[in-house]
Amino acid sequence: MHGSLPGKAAEIRALLLSLIDTLPEGAALPPERELAARWNVARMTLRRAVDELVIEELLVRRHGSGTYTTRPKVARWLGMIGFSEDIRRRGMRPGSTMLEFRHQKAERAAARRLRIPVGDPIIAFTRLRLADDHPMVVERTTLPAAYVPGLRDEDLNGSLYDLLASRYGIDLVSATSRLEPMMPDAKTAGWLDIPTTQPCIALHGISFDSRDRVLEYTSAVYRGDRYAFTTELRTTTPSPRANARGL
Repeated sequence: MHGSLPGKAAEIRALLLSLIDTLPEGAALPPERELAARWNVARMTLRRAVDELVIEELLVRRHGSGTYTTRPKVARWLGMIGFSEDIRRRGMRPGSTMLEFRHQKAERAAARRLRIPVGDPIIAFTRLRLADDHPMVVERTTLPAAYVPGLRDEDLNGSLYDLLASRYGIDLVSATSRLEPMMPDAKTAGWLDIPTTQPCIALHGISFDSRDRVLEYTSAVYRGDRYAFTTELRTTTPSPRANARGL
């Protein structure tokens, strides 16, 4: 977006970025009047450059208070990519802490999601996913035990997808996901180190392998102050048959 800025505003943007780099997260920027005088620029030009950085979530305006630096959200693409790979692509270090790990029998709801008979053995575990040691996601995963024999909690310090491919020869090829806003319960908020008043994003999804088996059901809670989701939409040309039906 900043490519649309004219020369002077682009110069001010660069100065603002340099200033932000010297400030801690949550620090207040000097008043606009002071910055405009310091950099010999019209306040309207300064404000436009600030607006761009607010849109990019590098700054946040607080009504009646001022403009503050903020931690940019991690923008995750909705697609077949695991948390660990996604975080590494963004130049951060992924990590995991195992919170719960259980072997149990599938009750009706789990069996329906995983497309297995009621009573079949399943593995259910909950992990706290980290980026540069900061808590980002509480991720609850359920797998049919028959597909991952010998799986133990100590095997799950890294990427589940990498483990499925390397140890079990399983490649996940498609998935369905549903996003919804939510408020965390006390336990989840404690794990994420946020108050229960902090809005979060819940993601519920199932993943399929090349044999069209459901390999996992995941229910994850992402910190709303640290995460944003991005997807790509493309138009397709309706088929003649679809046009004939009026679709």
